[in-house]
Amino acid sequence: MPRVIVFGSMNMDLSIEAPCLPAAGETLAGSGFITAAGGKGANQAVAASRMGADVRMVAAVGADAFGDELVRGLEASGVDASSVRRLEGVSTGVAVIVRTAGENRIVLHAGANHALTAADVTAELRRLARPRDLLLAQGECDPTATEAALRTARELGLFTVYNPAPARPVPDDLWPCVDLVCLNETECQVMCGVLPADESVCRTAAGRLRALGAGTVVITLGAAGSFALGPDDAPLRVGALPVTAVDTTGAGDTFIGALAAGCAAGLPLAASLRRGTAAAALAVSRLGAQPSIPDASEVDALLKEARA
Repeated sequence: MPRVIVFGSMNMDLSIEAPCLPAAGETLAGSGFITAAGGKGANQAVAASRMGADVRMVAAVGADAFGDELVRGLEASGVDASSVRRLEGVSTGVAVIVRTAGENRIVLHAGANHALTAADVTAELRRLARPRDLLLAQGECDPTATEAALRTARELGLFTVYNPAPARPVPDDLWPCVDLVCLNETECQVMCGVLPADESVCRTAAGRLRALGAGTVVITLGAAGSFALGPDDAPLRVGALPVTAVDTTGAGDTFIGALAAGCAAGLPLAASLRRGTAAAALAVSRLGAQPSIPDASEVDALLKEARA
């Protein structure tokens, strides 16, 4: 089966619950402080691995305690972390998260996540990748390195999945290098110029990326589920599963990791979307990013229950 190669970020998440966001100069009493492994790249790698994919992680961390802990966490989840570099003179990435009413606000310190260059990533992919493997990339690493990863993957015959988060404009000629792009409502507004408020607008947004050369476009819509438009231009909607949200940190990454695992396994898009939806539903019902990510048996059980 094709492998999933993730080029992306690794962060230590420092997360606390607050009744509301503090005003300037205000100090609030918080609760439920946790430290947990995170970073979009690592979260997606763990999700794909727990869904049964053979996953390789290409990333960088600092030569510090956080970096050591993050690498151990990947390995414990079955991810091959032998291509994660541990760098002196730069700290591991950190995310400071404030949780309010089940939602989260995040401040990032990139640290080692921006240390790998385009040349570094290109060389690693040429060493590691095999035709038909899948490359999964996001937006938390150096933009030039991310673009180089997608272009090199296309050259090497990989299936490419791109999650533009945080969203930023990319060159138009990058889109033909993307077989599947997955973005949420906010990212859709930045990348496509429209907020996907209904199916008609979703189709307009997806059509804009398809016209630039992207393959399949998936837009996640929170409680409204997800929308997809593939090369056949037939729209696909998958509804969300009812859940009580405790912490949304990493939910989108869980969805994308499960989606990538489905693509690598050769599942139809609709089936991969349903598995991603179920995985994300389970994730938001728990605290933390990687600690909340379910495995395939949990996802299968939830889907069976939903069909009953």
